Amino acid sequence: MRTIRVETSAATILLTEAPEPKVRDRQTGEIAKDANSGEALMTIGVVYIEDGESSLIKVTVPEGGISEGLALGAPVSLPGLVARPWESVFNGQQRHGIAYRAAAVTPATFPAATGAAA
Repeated sequence: MRTIRVETSAATILLTEAPEPKVRDRQTGEIAKDANSGEALMTIGVVYIEDGESSLIKVTVPEGGISEGLALGAPVSLPGLVARPWESVFNGQQRHGIAYRAAAVTPATFPAATGAAA
């Protein structure tokens, strides 16, 4: 599966949903784990703003990569953010999308304003 690195240096990313466990199986409630480390995975919601456009996305982060001090509506940083296109067939219907994953989520600051008023 192809992985695409997401360059975030020119973006503003705001936390819109607090971290919660990523559920692997909704029937059993099993929590998803990282295939390599076995660490529990969490999901967060963010709004990604760049070049005057915004998108609401869900990002998967390892539980140990979630920093203290996160606040809803506040800017965050997503080091190691990657996008993975996916597709599957479920009940005879083809589905597709993009899954986002980051190594961590940490508090950030708003970018400095340009052209400040005098």
